[in-house]
Amino acid sequence: MLKNFNPRLYQETIFSTCTLKNTLVVLPTGLGKTMIALMLAAQRLKQYPQSKILFLAPTKPLVEQHLQTFIKQTNISEKELIMFTGTVNPKKREELWNVGKIFFSTPQGLENDVINGRIKLDDVSLLVVDEAHRTVGDYAYVFLAKQYQEKAKRPRILALTASPGTDKQKIHEVMNNLFIEEIELRTETDSDVKDYIQEMEIDWIPLELPEELKKVQEYLTNCFRSKIQAVKLLGFYNGSLDASRTELLRIQGALHGSLGKGEKSIELMKSLSLLAEAMKVQHAIELVETQGITPLHEYMNKIYEDSKTSKTKAVQNLVRDVNFKIARIAINKLLEQEIDHPKLDELKKIIKNQIIKNSNSKIIIFSQFRDTAVKIHEELETLSNISSKVFVGQAKKKNSGLTQKEQKKIIEDFKNEKFNCLIATSVAEEGLDIPSVDLVLFYEPVPSGIRTIQRRGRTGRQSKGKVMILMTKNTRDEVYKWSAHHKERKMKRVLQEIIKSPTVMRETQKKLSLPKASNNSLNNYLQKEKQFKIIVDHREKSSRMLKQLIDKNILIEQKQLIVGDYLLSNRCAVEYKKVLDFVNSIIDGRLLSQIKSLKQNYEKPLLIIEGKESLFSQRSIHPNAVRGMIATITVAYGIPIIMTTDENDTAEQLIAIAKREQDETTTQFNPHSSKKSATIKEQQEYLISSMPKIGVELAKRLLEQFGTIKKIINASAKDLETVESIGTKKAEEIQKLLTTTYEKENK
Repeated sequence: MLKNFNPRLYQETIFSTCTLKNTLVVLPTGLGKTMIALMLAAQRLKQYPQSKILFLAPTKPLVEQHLQTFIKQTNISEKELIMFTGTVNPKKREELWNVGKIFFSTPQGLENDVINGRIKLDDVSLLVVDEAHRTVGDYAYVFLAKQYQEKAKRPRILALTASPGTDKQKIHEVMNNLFIEEIELRTETDSDVKDYIQEMEIDWIPLELPEELKKVQEYLTNCFRSKIQAVKLLGFYNGSLDASRTELLRIQGALHGSLGKGEKSIELMKSLSLLAEAMKVQHAIELVETQGITPLHEYMNKIYEDSKTSKTKAVQNLVRDVNFKIARIAINKLLEQEIDHPKLDELKKIIKNQIIKNSNSKIIIFSQFRDTAVKIHEELETLSNISSKVFVGQAKKKNSGLTQKEQKKIIEDFKNEKFNCLIATSVAEEGLDIPSVDLVLFYEPVPSGIRTIQRRGRTGRQSKGKVMILMTKNTRDEVYKWSAHHKERKMKRVLQEIIKSPTVMRETQKKLSLPKASNNSLNNYLQKEKQFKIIVDHREKSSRMLKQLIDKNILIEQKQLIVGDYLLSNRCAVEYKKVLDFVNSIIDGRLLSQIKSLKQNYEKPLLIIEGKESLFSQRSIHPNAVRGMIATITVAYGIPIIMTTDENDTAEQLIAIAKREQDETTTQFNPHSSKKSATIKEQQEYLISSMPKIGVELAKRLLEQFGTIKKIINASAKDLETVESIGTKKAEEIQKLLTTTYEKENK
């Protein structure tokens, strides 16, 4: 199966461990983690020929990179090597799953397929998780690993990373979430890898902040300290006036906690507003210290623009602050005088020298902020023999976002030397294999040990590498430098401690061995016991509730519901709101419309409100308004309200109701209501509202416009567009639904 590959000794040693146990492989960048995955995939397919392999990576460019490695270095047919992307529709992915052998995917889309039961993990004999340090919190890796370990007949997990983290608790979380039994760690100094480590030169370039920028820094610092001092005087903080971002977030969290318990004093609300101001000013200080005038000017202008329309007190108060005003005036003058951060001139000098020294150089510049990346690109365009492109994520911001197709082309063009300088944000930090990068330049240090290692790892992969880091003296740049340094050292120390005292591994082994037997008996029991189904509205696809329900052996089906979020039977639909959303929906008027529609369409409608916070401590709404709405829902509409504390509590409540609603013989029920409408009018509204992307309100508009259902069906796309809220795309979708020939199922 393998071709054009001779494994190194350390790869064979690590591979040997991986064949026996779920393994976390921590290996410096460029030492062939993917090749170990390839070896293990070959071994698992040889051992279990009818099985499948699943390779997960966090971004599409990384997924595609792994696919290309397998194409080049295995003799498996390309038809059996399949990449899942968001552009492939769910039905097609289901078809591909049945014919493929090795699958490469980002976790988010696959998670949705698993939730909906389109993809079964039973026959997957190996799950490879790249950039495994992401397997924490609610990231999709966590859910997929758990489902895989529980459902697969022959589970084996291989987790890959160059940097699992610096916090022992986080590393334990990663290991626990991936069911890790063994760690294979190699550092640059280990005897079996040091011969393969390329020499790397790391230079720190210290720079002085100009006096003009120091003045702006001073005004902003005074502004920041005044906010913190005011919070101190209100009695909610007693620390330093130069509080860190972490400290501010901690105080905010504590105050929101008090708010949730019903405390709503003027002092508390004022403190929260002041802290919001302080956070904005702190970001402005970071920009002036580490980035430059242009991104700071953009940021402050946005705050001033927001103040014209926003009702948020923090924004309104900030633009009236004297120090903030003076800082903005000073920035505008510096922009006119073309005075900027010294990093820009130093960066241009470094790039010019590198190109003079080696005209074929490939350079990557990392910048924390998109605005800075765009400014760097503009500056480099003024230099001869240097061509650059900005490489950022997909989210659109001032048209600076890139589609996945554009990202792929930029990387390919950079590899093929169509330009020589790639200016990237964090999207390029993880895993991208770009050979022969001669220089990696940090526009600023980053406080994360993981990100520092990943940035650095873009060079020195096949030959000697060079890293240069611009650092403004006596600013947070210096703080971030030492923070990353200490975290990196701590990471290695913590991993060594875990390996020498493998309590976590023993706990995982116990978890894998004891429950296996009980898992089998549990599965046998569940096969005998009825499996209940809950239909979930498609807009809830990212909800943590779905994962809770699946973990509790509930069959999930996602569909577009006319109203409500969860359908538990033909007659029982649930509107689900968290405490804050419930109050917000009273204020914006959504709630009454939703409740009315729920009552019209279902015999047994329910409202679940989730959260430990008080309903009366949210937003600036009088408690009597909340009480009045509760009275309307329960008395006027006769809809019960159920209070739950968290997602797990809500999931258990939904299951309890579903069990009572679904009889012993069927879990088949309609995603639309089976309640008999009292009038022809309600039946008409129901029929039209059941069409995709229509809903009750739009159904009423269509019926008012055309008069009858027959006229709606016969209407052209142009006629449909005359109805408010129906644009060209929606009109075309309605026409497609009404005119497409029905496909018979193959039996």
